[in-house]
Amino acid sequence: MKVAKIIELPKILDERGNLSFLEEDKHIPFSIERMYWIYDVPGGEVRGGHSYHKNEEIIIALSGSFDVVLNDGISSKTFSLNRSHYGLYVPAGTWRHMENFSTNALGFIVASTSFSEDDYERDFKGYSSTTKN
Repeated sequence: MKVAKIIELPKILDERGNLSFLEEDKHIPFSIERMYWIYDVPGGEVRGGHSYHKNEEIIIALSGSFDVVLNDGISSKTFSLNRSHYGLYVPAGTWRHMENFSTNALGFIVASTSFSEDDYERDFKGYSSTTKN
């Protein structure tokens, strides 16, 4: 079973500015099908609040900071993202939401599947009762 974890991405130090990158099937455990970003989140707002049946993700704070709260139906764990060379791997079947966005935070997400509304689980009560069985 795959577990959520922080993945350190390559970081090339340079006095002109640092550079980081990721490559599918090398730095991350899946092939990339989709990329999207979250930005201009008003203070106090929460993003996410769902799980995926098939989709896996890497979540990166490219700028600013935010927390990703993961829940497996039994317990939850919070990951604070604030470095652009760290990505949080979130396996399929993991409930997640993002909160505590700093001003001008930019979240970049790399996903293993194309968008499909059918892949979402949006009912936490149904999710948590399924994962406990």
